[in-house]
Amino acid sequence: MSDLKWQVNVSASEVSARELQLIHRRDRHGRTQRGPLIGPHLPGYISRQKLFDDLVVQQLQSIETSFPQLNQVEVVVEEAPRSDPAPWERDSIRLGRAFSADRKAGLPSRIVLFRLPISDRCDGPAGLSELIRLVLVENLSALFGCSPEDIDPSI
Repeated sequence: MSDLKWQVNVSASEVSARELQLIHRRDRHGRTQRGPLIGPHLPGYISRQKLFDDLVVQQLQSIETSFPQLNQVEVVVEEAPRSDPAPWERDSIRLGRAFSADRKAGLPSRIVLFRLPISDRCDGPAGLSELIRLVLVENLSALFGCSPEDIDPSI
């Protein structure tokens, strides 16, 4: 009962001092993290998701120079494909999917890239960038009904 009365009468500055004492009590031996492990100027600071998204944007910009119809397509990155694949997809792991536009629902054409299956098949950023480009070109060719060489002559 006396503790409750004491807490009601404490001023704001004393509460913050009390909270600091509790924090200090929990960290008696200095075993917790004192600051960020990696500084923002180091390459490890960028998350894998952000790195993957940056590579996708970079590949989209380079493909757009040779294939201007790309601005009609929405590109989405998801972590992994859904756990209930279509019957024709059961034997393989999907790296990406292409969805044609649905005019009734007002949805544009979409390409979905799956980050984890693509990342698992690459050793470094150069291979990852190349595989992202290959998956994008493959899905664009399926979406527009043309050969991959029409979209990207370097393939």
